[in-house]
Amino acid sequence: MSEARLEADVAGLASLAEPTRRALYLYVRDQGAAVSRDEAAAGVGVPRHQAKFHLDKLVDDGLLEVEFARRTGRRGPGAGRPAKLYRRGSRELAVTLPERRYELAGQLMARAIADARSTGEPVAEALDRAARDRGGELAGLARREAGNHPSRVALLAAVRATLDEEGYQTRSDPAGLALANCPFHALAAEHTALICGMNLAIMEGLLDRAGGLGLAAVLDPADGRCCVRLTETSEGGGDG
Repeated sequence: MSEARLEADVAGLASLAEPTRRALYLYVRDQGAAVSRDEAAAGVGVPRHQAKFHLDKLVDDGLLEVEFARRTGRRGPGAGRPAKLYRRGSRELAVTLPERRYELAGQLMARAIADARSTGEPVAEALDRAARDRGGELAGLARREAGNHPSRVALLAAVRATLDEEGYQTRSDPAGLALANCPFHALAAEHTALICGMNLAIMEGLLDRAGGLGLAAVLDPADGRCCVRLTETSEGGGDG
């Protein structure tokens, strides 16, 4: 998780610590349609000006969204200004430290099961392919970040930033790169072989698509970090 994203999520969650603001958010959330500030104020029993302040703060923090509509249905001259209405925002907030990505694991597994059902392929093979594809997507993000014709150093920096955003917490290591965090920690504790294999496939897919890094993904389980390590190959070490 990037520092900016962490700060944004923490700010959003902290916004709900204020009792009036939390009450307004819950009121808006529970309505079937967007509500006006007057309706929200009456719904939680606070003055209109106080409701306006907190509702707009919830909008600033991404927890509510604003739309404008004429409640009377009238149009044209004399119809009046559209009312400012509030509805629950689409943004999802979750802060786990260290970062976990259980939703991603669920998405990869769901795709693998669906593919296996449609093709007759073993689920484990379908999951390996889905994980490799995810690694390829991460490599694509890193390559876009690194720009055209990046040096090995620039590409490696972009790959590390992408993996850090994914929750792996990369660390320099004498042999290459260590991944200090497993985004699927609880799952790995219960289903070690399955999740470690998935992590390995993600890293292999990333390295295959990124190219030019001189790194190989290997299983190297140890306490306190991901079971996969990225080690230097004979081609690594140069700036290329």
